[in-house]
Amino acid sequence: MPADAVKLSRRERIERDGGEIEMPPFDEGEYLIAYLYELGPTVAAGMGAGPVTFSEMASWQAARGFELAPWEARLLRRLSVDYLAESHRATQRDCRPPWSGSVAVRVSHDRAAARALELFLA
Repeated sequence: MPADAVKLSRRERIERDGGEIEMPPFDEGEYLIAYLYELGPTVAAGMGAGPVTFSEMASWQAARGFELAPWEARLLRRLSVDYLAESHRATQRDCRPPWSGSVAVRVSHDRAAARALELFLA
């Protein structure tokens, strides 16, 4: 299978090109992002990934020994759904990041364009 036949996500392309993943800035709620990644942004579901379920979240809370506020649980679920949707969208070749100003994405895009031009001119 040729290398370009494998669909890489935006993250995989950036990491392949030696860039760093930049997260969008936010003022508050950083702990919720940490919770999302500790819980796991997605779960195994059938033949792929699915969003975190409330029952999995309840088990995680019990193991951690605390309880989320209802709005925090709903937000974590929504973040999981959005994460999964963006991870699928990010496999598209021309996919832009969901926020602007990412230097790593621009560098990766520029390197990919340079590689395509080299292949074309070769």
